[in-house]
Amino acid sequence: MRPLIRDRLLARVLRLPGPAGAFRVERGLCIPMRDGVTLSADHYAPAGAALGTVLVRGPYGRGFPFGLLYARPYAAAGYHVVFVSSRGTSASGGDFDPMRTERQDGVDVVAWLTAQPWFTGRFATVGPSYLGYTQWALLEDPPPELAAAVITVGPHDFARHSWGTGAFNLDLVGWTDMIINQPRSDQHPGPVRGQLAQARRAPARRRAMQRVFTELPLADAGERWYAGRAPWFRERVTRPDLDDPYWQPMRHPAALERANIPILLLTGWQDLFVGQSIEQYRRLHERGVDVALTVGPWTHVETIGKAAGRLVNESLDWLGAHLAGRAPRARALPVRVHVTGAREWRELAAWPPPTTELALPLAEPGAPAASFTFDPADPTPTLGGPLLDGGGYVNDGALAGRPDVLAITGEPLAAALEIHGSPVVELRHRSDNPHADLFVRISEVNPRGRSRNVTEGYRRLTPGQLEPGQLEPGQLEPGQLVRLTLLPVAHRFAAGSRIRVLIAGGSHPQYARNLGTDDNPGTGRTLATCRHTIDVGESRVLLPAATG
Repeated sequence: MRPLIRDRLLARVLRLPGPAGAFRVERGLCIPMRDGVTLSADHYAPAGAALGTVLVRGPYGRGFPFGLLYARPYAAAGYHVVFVSSRGTSASGGDFDPMRTERQDGVDVVAWLTAQPWFTGRFATVGPSYLGYTQWALLEDPPPELAAAVITVGPHDFARHSWGTGAFNLDLVGWTDMIINQPRSDQHPGPVRGQLAQARRAPARRRAMQRVFTELPLADAGERWYAGRAPWFRERVTRPDLDDPYWQPMRHPAALERANIPILLLTGWQDLFVGQSIEQYRRLHERGVDVALTVGPWTHVETIGKAAGRLVNESLDWLGAHLAGRAPRARALPVRVHVTGAREWRELAAWPPPTTELALPLAEPGAPAASFTFDPADPTPTLGGPLLDGGGYVNDGALAGRPDVLAITGEPLAAALEIHGSPVVELRHRSDNPHADLFVRISEVNPRGRSRNVTEGYRRLTPGQLEPGQLEPGQLEPGQLVRLTLLPVAHRFAAGSRIRVLIAGGSHPQYARNLGTDDNPGTGRTLATCRHTIDVGESRVLLPAATG
């Protein structure tokens, strides 16, 4: 199938904007970096007068699907689009060291961009995931020509994503395998025939890759699998200290304090970066920045799949208002959220809307404590949730039946209950091993007994593994009160349904299992079990109940 025909068919399936103005594409431009490396780029030029310039930067190639989603719609709408491949990817020179060179390279790309004779004087940035991260890297010191940004599921602090819970987020394993197996060519992926062949091989490769998750040490298992093509892997799985200078180039919290341009944030409740997206909105909103937020019922991958049409149209509307200078944006209020359970979209003045705290005890005072054992040799499995690959909303009833999971299910609700914001779970917890993790999930059980995940949180309690400035629960006496903030959510529990709380000592392979020792998580070999005890009569859930 020819690329143009393929793109038109997929654009129709994804409900992308239809053809507008004509444009031409100049491929394989070379952009010089200060260290002598050149980055490869494509320039989409509209046939008529340009409305502005759009910059896209990332490591996934510039062909399908990223060219279809983040270049063609904007060029057709009348913008110059420059799509740049990160160093060490596609035909760009240099070595790929994920996230560590994007800030400096971004400065050099902007210097090249603003010197081009066709540059319109102002530009905006767009893109999802890593392409969103590159935008935050640039916003740490915003160039004066930058007029607006549309950031989809993009983290501003990749180190915190990796180690912020205290346990290493293992989504790096599959992502690394994907990135090192990309073709080193300008257009990725290749023809449909090649894509289908890759899809056929993918399940077998994923099965074979399970050894990385199960063999010890983790760093050695990864290096064997990647065969020297991912030199960054060992560094990332063996450096749990977020104050380690190694992580500094990947952390851009200063961007939340310095950005003053209009920013549209697009994410999903089941996206792996949803917590950072909500934090980005909150901080920008507090500072009075023109920021808008859309949150749908999507996973990370679904934002470039079934949600793509909606999000591209919202992006074009945002750029029309803030880059092209057209009529004010279409949205009446700055925040749009999908309320799961209710299956309704809401437009709000801010997030979260007003709520009241509803405290639900896990059991009556004086109820006997409940215990379970986490065994790192047979870790509690991940089932659904905010994952890079798969995940999302699932029937998670199987977790409730496991002996290494404490499941507490409430009585049927007399009336519907809607929550907006981040629930908090307070657990009176003790363990026979100070090296302990806590995974907590809230699910909804319908009248037929089907359980569906709503939100969750994770925390490693081992001393020294928490973020700087946080209390280290492992330093407290046994029976400490652990307060765990879960991921943000907008959800309506139906009348007659029941709220279930699941508590476990791990969620693998979402997070690296706690070895149960003080060995480095990436190089340790020894395993030890952990017996958790929860005083359920002194534990509770705090829900942000909607007031409207």
